[in-house]
Amino acid sequence: MSGERFATPKAPLGTAARGLKAAAGGGRLVVVSNRLADPRKPAAGGLAVAVGEALATSGGLWFGWSGKTADDGAPSGHLQVQHAGKVTLATLDLSRDDLAAYYDGYSNRVLWPVFHYRLDLAQFDDGHFEGYQRVNRLFAQKLLPLLRADDVIWVHDYHLIPLAAELRALGCEQRIGFFLHIPLPPPLILAAIPAHEWLIRSLFAYDLVGLQSQADVAHFTRYVQDEAGAEDLGRDHLRAFSRQVCVRAFPIGIDVEEFSALADTAESIDTRDTLREQYAKRQLLVGVDRLDYSKGIPQRLRAFGRLLANYPENRNSATLIQVATPTREGVGAYDDIRTQLELLAGRINGDYGELDWMPVRYIHRTLARKRLPGLYRAGRVALVTPLRDGMNLVAKEYVAAQDPADPGVLVLSRFTGAAEQLREALLVNPYDTGGTAEMIQRALRMSHQERVERHRALMQRVREFDVHWWRKAFLTALAEAQRAG
Repeated sequence: MSGERFATPKAPLGTAARGLKAAAGGGRLVVVSNRLADPRKPAAGGLAVAVGEALATSGGLWFGWSGKTADDGAPSGHLQVQHAGKVTLATLDLSRDDLAAYYDGYSNRVLWPVFHYRLDLAQFDDGHFEGYQRVNRLFAQKLLPLLRADDVIWVHDYHLIPLAAELRALGCEQRIGFFLHIPLPPPLILAAIPAHEWLIRSLFAYDLVGLQSQADVAHFTRYVQDEAGAEDLGRDHLRAFSRQVCVRAFPIGIDVEEFSALADTAESIDTRDTLREQYAKRQLLVGVDRLDYSKGIPQRLRAFGRLLANYPENRNSATLIQVATPTREGVGAYDDIRTQLELLAGRINGDYGELDWMPVRYIHRTLARKRLPGLYRAGRVALVTPLRDGMNLVAKEYVAAQDPADPGVLVLSRFTGAAEQLREALLVNPYDTGGTAEMIQRALRMSHQERVERHRALMQRVREFDVHWWRKAFLTALAEAQRAG
């Protein structure tokens, strides 16, 4: 299954409206995520856009961590409830100890690195597992009294994998779905986690588990078959641990119309025009990422350096603008990668730069979202080359930002979930420095006709499988999934 191309979920798109109504069952949609966003405010991420729209339209409850720590010495669990239009926002403060164990510890120092195939960076022995369990149990205890009998619950991401099991233990019988926004690793990597069986067993408390790609579904299926003797019931249903669950790929998309509107803002137009004026005699390449070891930015810079070494015609011509948004500063692995990037950028600029040309412009700060479409539009080539990524929406935003009459070229890592959908991109292995450099050269020399044809196909898929399709497809499948148990 891992070699299969992307296929749409089994629920026909024409049944989406019926599925949404059935999923709601006349009741509310309850969304649970680590962090919340006010649905009345402009949203940047796919989750905030999709969930915010669903809740704002039908009303509902959004539950999660407040983003705040409790006062010194105070325990976790202080519940705050406020209303944002039709949406009820319910948030919990966490104590410093709980936050350190659940979020900084187990979620981001065990699950994040392992799920991105980085066993060398995982910290298994720091005693954070109990804190992860404790906070998920607290979430369940605080959420349960807020639930109604006909609610449908949609839980998001790796922070909250065991939440349904905790809710079931308290007697919750509502329909519950789960979506994992990051990749799921192969069985042997997953089995490196000391509590791996408990973790996967927890997922069988859900009625529907949504993953980003067919490869992720294959990894899940193979794990439960090898480790738990799971039975394939057909129609994407598996039985193991005396329960059954529906597991299916739902690749998340972007809000194309919202992003197109951003492209028409003064900030976006100003960014595009300024870059085109400044780089009128250059070919601009762009990379936009969070500063994370999963994004493959050092490998990207090395490939760009190899491009300049192997194809000298790009010297004093090609310029890479690499935006690396700060994240988790003060954590050793992230401090190390920042130092590494600064050294690489300096070396390339020192080896190849001229008085009037800097090969790499490395920007270590957050770029205003309204400026992103202008940056994307100015880029002749986008380098989206993570070592592993659940989906990667930058790839889809770049496609959506292009001028159809004169589009740029997307160079995309084959190790992103997006690669299953965006097959007309130039797919690369980011570990292969020479091969990536060769593919960047191909992108820079691609004919106008080929660029237009590739972009047309990519844009059609980005539009068809947008964030609204993702939400509707998931909730339809949740409504139609056979009940767990």
